[in-house]
Amino acid sequence: MRIYVGNLPYQLSDDELRQAFQPYGDVSSATVVMDRETGRSKGFGFVEMPDRAQAEQAIRDLDGRALKGRTMRVNEARPRPERRDFQGPRHRPF
Repeated sequence: MRIYVGNLPYQLSDDELRQAFQPYGDVSSATVVMDRETGRSKGFGFVEMPDRAQAEQAIRDLDGRALKGRTMRVNEARPRPERRDFQGPRHRPF
């Protein structure tokens, strides 16, 4: 199950995010999303847990809990919206 984790401390590492979820079970991956231009954290990330029951328990327990002084928002990740063509939907050749 893919989990969205928002309102993360900007200094948080991938490993620290993983450690927050490990007490609930196996963590396949934990990634803090970084800004491509600045290299700084965007303040959110994603965690993958293969066992759905463990992931749901982690969501229930960690949503609203503080991590390094910031209250995390934790929920099941929604599918990413489909990306449109670079020129957008309005561009039509004549």
